[in-house]
Parts: sequence; C-alpha cells; structure tokens
Amino acid sequence: MSTSSEETEVPGGSLIAVDAAGNCAWYRRHRKDTQDETGMNSASAATRVALIGYGYAARTFHAPLIQAVPGLSLARIASSRVHAELPGIAVEGDAMRAVVAPDVDLVVIATPNDTHFPLAQAALRAGKHVVVDKPLTPSLSEAVELSATAQAHGRLLCAFHNRRWDSDFLSVQQAMREGLIGEVRHFESRIERFRPQVRDRWRERPGPATGLWWDLGPHLVDQALALFGWPDSVQAMFATQRSGATTEDWAHVVLGFGPVRAVLQVGMLAAIPGPRFAVHGTRGSMIKVRPDRQEQQLIAGLRPGDPQWGIDDDPLQWRRDDGPIQTRPALSGDQSRFYVELADAIAGNGPNPVPTEEVIRGMAVIEAAIVSASSGCAVSPKVPS
Repeated sequence: MSTSSEETEVPGGSLIAVDAAGNCAWYRRHRKDTQDETGMNSASAATRVALIGYGYAARTFHAPLIQAVPGLSLARIASSRVHAELPGIAVEGDAMRAVVAPDVDLVVIATPNDTHFPLAQAALRAGKHVVVDKPLTPSLSEAVELSATAQAHGRLLCAFHNRRWDSDFLSVQQAMREGLIGEVRHFESRIERFRPQVRDRWRERPGPATGLWWDLGPHLVDQALALFGWPDSVQAMFATQRSGATTEDWAHVVLGFGPVRAVLQVGMLAAIPGPRFAVHGTRGSMIKVRPDRQEQQLIAGLRPGDPQWGIDDDPLQWRRDDGPIQTRPALSGDQSRFYVELADAIAGNGPNPVPTEEVIRGMAVIEAAIVSASSGCAVSPKVPS
C-alpha cells in the first residue's frame, strides 16, 4: 500500500485506508482502549455472528464449528425452524433483517444458492463481514460484483471451502509437496455416493446453481486449483442418471495443467465408490481410499477438541519405482481451522483463509465446465480480472 493514504472509520471499529491509486484495504485497530459500538473492548470482544438459514449445512457444519471457536459468538439465527438444540440464541424469521442487524459483525449465509447474492450484498453494504456457503453465487458476474462491494466497504468476504482442512486432502497435498511419487502427471479426485432415490430438496430441483456439479464441484475445483494453479483447459460431461431426476446427478470433468490431467468425478450411483484420491507421478503412485470423517463425526455429536476429532484411520498408500506398496498415517483434519483463521483475519491478525480472488477463480472454472458440457468441446478458461 502507498504510504500516502486517507483513513475512514467504518462501523465495528475498523478503518478503511485508501491510497493515492484508489485501492482500499480494511484493518482492525490494535489499541487496547478502542471500543466498538456496544462499548466493549474490540481487542477482547468476540465477533458476533448471524447464521442465515438452518438446513443441513448450517446444522451440521456452521453452527458447531462457529461455537467451537473462542473468538466467535453465535448470536442470531435467521430461520423459520425451531432450534431447541440452541437455547439462548435469538431466532429471526426475516433473513434480510438479520443480515443488517446492528448487533452482528459477521454474517454466515447457508441458504439456497439463488439467495446468496442479495443477502451477501445487503450484509456487505451494512458493514458486515460475510461467509457464504459454496458456491459464492450462482454466476461468476455476481461473484465479481460481490468482491467489488466487499472491497468498497472494507469488509472481508469468503466462501466456506471447509474441505481445504480435510484429512484426505491434507495428506495428499503434503505427499505431493514432498515429491513422494515424483512429478505428478495424473490426479483423480472424486466424491461418489449411493443415493438412488431422488429427494425433494432444492438442490435436486431445477433452478439457479442446482444439481450435483454446483453442489460438490466447487470443493473438487477448489482443491485442484490449490494444488496445480490455473488450468489451461477444461473438458466436462454431465448426465442425469437416476429415475425421476430433474437435474444433473453425475459429472466428469478433466482439467489440464500442461502435462498434468486432473480428473474430477461426482456421482450418486456408486454403491462401491472409487478411492477419494488416486495420484500417479513420474516415480510412483498413491491412493487415499476413504474420505475425511469430520462430517460423520459432527453428525454423531463430536466437536473440535474431542480426542478423536479429525482423526483418520485410513492411511495413505503409495508405491515408488519397483518397491513394495507402503503406507503412511493420514494427517488429521480440522475444519474448525476455517473459522479460527477467519476470526484472526477479522481481528487483523492474519489473512482471509479463503481469499476472494481464489473463490472467483474457482467460479470461473465451474462455469467453464458448464460451457464445455453444453458444447461438447474443451474450453480454455480466462483468468478473471
């Protein structure tokens, strides 16, 4: 940032610094005597969170992970449902009213995808930091607009890419960084389930950003870009395979990174799913058979800090050159790190755990796959400006 800048105070005890070129950035005050609008010391007060929506994602992931982080306080939920399991938390029936509530610092949006943009836009304009469950928006153009709004208002915006902290991904990522199997040339990442019956839920009905690619594809794309950078080609095929399905429930997407091919697969008719990851390199191969267990642990009532939290007993298997197949323990996962790092970023003590520019790049690849699937041709995606 230029040394010549103007500072503007915004609600919540933050400053926006604007340099001579018009670039802006927000940061928290660090003086111990700084107070927020409630009169609480900003260095010690927890960030007050409004959780918008209380469906599966909110109940399973967001609420327990937020409550596990000392720097965050779940203060409000916007939902028409009853929350007997969350006593003492205010329930608001109007989502739009909740995102602009004056007693909220951070808004977490876990609602149907077609509501993401208007809710996030309103929250950012009201001076709130915003987390949106993936995908950020139903279109790349809306994601770019949200990013501009966040920058203009000096607020933090990110998507909930919690699977960056999965045990399976962390284990494969570490092994690749170490060069365990040489230079990677073929990478497979899949999330496959066996759900032959179509369920009556918004994700499986026609609409903006519905269908399996929009549901699970953002996770696989985000991980692939984290490992390999920007692809030079995207080739995709989608299908509707289950009887009664009205949206695509199978996708096969190949990303090209020079000599590397990353194969991303999602489907709903895999009674015997393939390995979560299969990676082949110039000196060998490795596979991670079973996926991370944190979702099942959260459903079962385990929480971050429990002795078994994030532990993965399925080892990484690998073979190099002509040697024997070997194993190494999987790293532990911890999706609560997303919210830990987010709380630090809001306090001015670290970066955004999922930078907006990375989210937008992922959105561009998601859309490139849709164009490829509809045209039957490979697409060369453009880096979003």
